[in-house]
Amino acid sequence: MNRSDKHKKIDCLGLGIIPLDFLVQVAYYPPAGGKIDASALSVMGGGPIPNALTGLSRMSLSTALIAAMGDDLLGKLLVEEIKKEKIDPRYLIIKKGRRSDSAYGFVEEGSGRRTIALYRTIKINPRDIKLSNLPRPKLIHLDGRDLDACIKLARWGRKIGALISFDIGSIRNDVSPIFPLVDHLIVSDAYAFSFTGQKNARAAIIKLKEICPGTVVVTEGTRGADALENNRWYHQKAYCVKNIDTTGAGDAFHAGYLYGLLKGFDIPARLRYGAAAAALKCTRLGARNLPNLREINFFLKKRPRTYA
Repeated sequence: MNRSDKHKKIDCLGLGIIPLDFLVQVAYYPPAGGKIDASALSVMGGGPIPNALTGLSRMSLSTALIAAMGDDLLGKLLVEEIKKEKIDPRYLIIKKGRRSDSAYGFVEEGSGRRTIALYRTIKINPRDIKLSNLPRPKLIHLDGRDLDACIKLARWGRKIGALISFDIGSIRNDVSPIFPLVDHLIVSDAYAFSFTGQKNARAAIIKLKEICPGTVVVTEGTRGADALENNRWYHQKAYCVKNIDTTGAGDAFHAGYLYGLLKGFDIPARLRYGAAAAALKCTRLGARNLPNLREINFFLKKRPRTYA
């Protein structure tokens, strides 16, 4: 890597899991032991951080990804997708003789609900990350699956003046040790309620703020999103669309929100862009099927209906 590459400035650097998603659309969930025909198939990369970076890249921002994969066929496909989306692939970690991550799911017609099973064997260790080789991002986006590596990157990011954003959708491991380092914590209601023991978004946000000093956002699907920033509350309603697949909706929300953050938007605009990106994603099959900036702006210009 050239010396100039080490100090290259980019908009967003992400670190997270990168499975290849296999999704089938079905009329209904089959019972245990049952069989059903699928009406559609999607095979594309997934993972909260790569998905969000895809959205940012499609909004003409510069991005780079730290992720681990094997040197198998799935890994080669994942790398090619990253390159196709113009996400800088030079910081990907290829582990020889290892099997890349994969995910398998059913998507229900009509509702767009999905059930996903992740098969994962590859981890990122802190020693895998060579800080001196990294570009200088304005923002670092993390998912917490490999927490020690995420904490290493977050601490480095704070030293160089980068903002830190964090995505967590469900409780799998305790990620709370990283919260004091996070500037923008954007979590699903499933995680927020389980972690805090609260039953509504604002109560959960108050508990999360005891650990995280930054802006906290809780997304609630069709109920929209609540946020607390600088001691002020904000609410964004969800936009009404015909749901095809909700896989990746939260990742799309992050992409829209982080685009606004990088562009200096106030929080109502950030939430609005996040909600629009999530809504548009739900009209398409596949987690990486995110909208570009023109599509988001056109959608918002039409003043779309919102859920009550």
